[in-house]
Parts: sequence; structure tokens; C-alpha cells
Amino acid sequence: MNAKTKLREALAGICAADMTLAQRLAAYAAAMREFKSPFSDEYDRIVERLRAGDAGAGAPQPGEIMPSFVLPAADGRLISLDQLLASGPLVVSFNRGHWCPFCKIELRTLAAAEDDIVGCGAQIVSIMPDRQPFVAPLAAELAGKVLILTDMDNSYALSLGLAMWIGAPVQKLCLDHGLPLQDYQGSNAWFLPLPATFVVAPDGRVAARFVDSEFRARMAIEDIMAALQSLRA
Repeated sequence: MNAKTKLREALAGICAADMTLAQRLAAYAAAMREFKSPFSDEYDRIVERLRAGDAGAGAPQPGEIMPSFVLPAADGRLISLDQLLASGPLVVSFNRGHWCPFCKIELRTLAAAEDDIVGCGAQIVSIMPDRQPFVAPLAAELAGKVLILTDMDNSYALSLGLAMWIGAPVQKLCLDHGLPLQDYQGSNAWFLPLPATFVVAPDGRVAARFVDSEFRARMAIEDIMAALQSLRA
């Protein structure tokens, strides 16, 4: 059994396990090291580079207005931020793509918490650079519990200071391991969003956010729920 197969099986087991989101993410990062994924060390180097550059520091802070967007959904509909906020608060997650195991773990965990999130009047939105044909299967896998929007050329993420060049070593690894990001995105820029989560109030204010140079970490479900509940107080 090769490392790729071992990691695929590890991902399935981790997603099925009774763990917190942080525990699942840490377990997958540990599996990458255990099975000697060549991405593991390169990801560590990316994190060091992002920390040195204070990546994401300029993204909207709590109390600031979330900049507007109009982005296509998996079914081709154009969806605006204002349109979504008209129905209530949002949990907006920036994700690297349908292929990213850490994003899959996060999105599956968010989907599992959908009842609680909807109970606070909110909905879950994922923004990623992958084109609709690649996004649609993931949307179906999540049973429609997460609205996935395509950020072509990472334009919206770039406007928020949340996009990064992955670097030549990771670009080569992606190509060598069957991850043609240029096909997924329809772009040869080799940029990815810095994963981040924003809880946005109906008036467009950011109620809470999670932005971290350690892109293998994500906002805890408990923190998301606390932010949503604070909007109802």
C-alpha cells in the first residue's frame, strides 16, 4: 500500500472518528508525517514564510464590514454577499480547493454542525478558487449543507489579503502527484487562498474571524457557535 492510499484511508477514518475539528486536523497532519508525504515539510516551510510576512493581517477585523462579492455557485447561479445576508448571519470559510484534505476535514465538520448553525439562523459558505465542474462533486458530497462559491483567479481572496503564491517546490509536488491546480482553477498563477473563517452578522459586520499563517489549523466549531450565539443576545 503506497503513501497516497494510506493517507486516503487515514482521511476517511479521521472524518468518521469522534474528534473535534482541531483533533482531526492534527491527526491528518501527523499521518502526513508518519507516511512521509513530501508535502509535509514543504507545508512547514510555507507556514514559516507566511508568518514572516504576517500573512492575513490586513483581512477584515471584528467590527469591520465584510467587503461585498458576487461569485458563481456550483450550479452557475451568481450569488452576492448582500443576497446571502438578507437571510441571516453567515459562516464564510475560505478554502484551498476540493482536493485539499484539510479543507475536506473542515467542510465535513462544518456540514455535520449544520443543524446547530442553522438553529442560529445562519448558513455556511465556502469560497474556493476551483471551477464549478470540480466543485460540484464536493457540494454533492456535503449534501448541500455548504454553499460553495468559486473565486475565479482568487480575486476576492486577493482583495482581502488572503491569497498566496504556493512557491515552485509545492507547484512541482502538485504536478508530480496528480494535482493540476492550473486545470482546477483555469489559471496558471499557482495562487491559493490562505484558509480563513469569518462569522458575518446580517448587517455585514464581522462578528468573529480566524486567520492563521498555520493554514492546517481552522476555526473551532465552538468558537463559531459562540460568535453566532452572541449575535442573538
